[in-house]
Amino acid sequence: MNRWTVALGGMLLMMCLGTIYSWSLFTQPLIASFGWSTTTTTFAFSLAIFCLGLGALAGGRLQDRIGPRQVAIVSAVLWGGANALAGLGTPTLGAGWLCLTYGMAGGFGVGMGYVTAVTAVTKWFPNRRGLGSGIAVTGFGLGAVIYNLAVKSLPSFREAAAAAARYAKEAHAGGITRLLGAGQMHAVMNVLTLSGIAFVLLGLLAASLLANPAPPASLKSPAPAAPFRGRTRAAAVGHSYTTGEMLATRQFYLLWATLFLNVTAGIILISNALPILQELTGASPAAVAAAYGGVALFNTFGRFFWGALSDRIGPTRSFCLIFLVQAVVFSLLGSAHTLTWALVAYAIVLLCYGGGFGTMPSINADYFGTQHMGANYGALLTAWGAAGVVGPLFVAAANDAHGAFSGALPLVAVVLAAAAILPLMTRKPALRRGSSAPIFLPGFTPGFARLDATIAKMAAVALQPSERRRYAAVRAS
Repeated sequence: MNRWTVALGGMLLMMCLGTIYSWSLFTQPLIASFGWSTTTTTFAFSLAIFCLGLGALAGGRLQDRIGPRQVAIVSAVLWGGANALAGLGTPTLGAGWLCLTYGMAGGFGVGMGYVTAVTAVTKWFPNRRGLGSGIAVTGFGLGAVIYNLAVKSLPSFREAAAAAARYAKEAHAGGITRLLGAGQMHAVMNVLTLSGIAFVLLGLLAASLLANPAPPASLKSPAPAAPFRGRTRAAAVGHSYTTGEMLATRQFYLLWATLFLNVTAGIILISNALPILQELTGASPAAVAAAYGGVALFNTFGRFFWGALSDRIGPTRSFCLIFLVQAVVFSLLGSAHTLTWALVAYAIVLLCYGGGFGTMPSINADYFGTQHMGANYGALLTAWGAAGVVGPLFVAAANDAHGAFSGALPLVAVVLAAAAILPLMTRKPALRRGSSAPIFLPGFTPGFARLDATIAKMAAVALQPSERRRYAAVRAS
């Protein structure tokens, strides 16, 4: 298997899964179709991101044991099937069905596929981890951009979205409103159903291209890069931390908090992007939707931009800048009342949001090694799941309570400014005792060990006898 083939498979799978970030397309149409509140529609997305974190935790450990292809197949079926079932059943079964399908099953599938693609591709680029992870996560950002453009090109959906925007404007003004007609509501639901079918087909194609490198290559430590100031390193002796060892270090929790706060800030704007931009600028729904489709590309650009900058100045300084730049933007965003300036602010935040995901996989590999990277990075991605609950529900509750999203922005700016200290507190784990030596957190690690044992049993059932012997020999070596 060629590493560029694997990279292509990882990018295709990520493009399929990245469409989860197009949720704001459906926010207003769902509200206008069923009379739901912003909090109700946002909860489905928040639940999906929360379950994404759980899926990453399980998928990472499974792919370390049985390989990426099988996990990617399950991911594609879960994500595509969840969209299709949501489109078919939500008009009859309501918000609970949407949360069960799109939120729980779909989000779990996205998490399984995300960590699998990132880990598999990164392992094929042992001396260029930033490039490997950057290729994979770029697909995640591109998927949302392409899907946005495709859905908005559908006349029936475009008509329903325009009617939903009028509904939202009347509701905000306190006027008498009526829900979308049955035809318009079904146009929205049909997009989810047909999208789900497409996601399954594309995901299965991508899964067929994924594989881990041969065991000696995946277990071999990469050659050290040229030294430079501020660069993080893998453990000096090539030690790869098990997940239990990683969870016993303070560095894991500092990285977790760093990712959590960066994702929270970005996802606050992403989850309700179109309504927030309409509120700030007063622009028409069509103008906002068309303009935001282009700005969403900055989520993709950021994964390369901040990764390249991190190679020069180090991830510590990079994440400090990510937090401080966003703090300034959030403090000024509430006064951006022209579409141009609001989009510039959005572009900067999306650049920083993508940068966090572009930089974190290589930091995780440098700090804790690659042998257990699937499980380790999956554990770190639970921060994404937690942020997916906190961020969208916070801004949705602010809108439902005060009739506007913008009131939440100054508080986010303050939190981001304070968060800039977190990267400065984070250093590579030391294998010797000292100020950076691992600390033991007894309340959490045993519980994770029990979860690990459960997933290990699932993996053993999935493996054929011959594969079990081969993987046992690899792990013993």
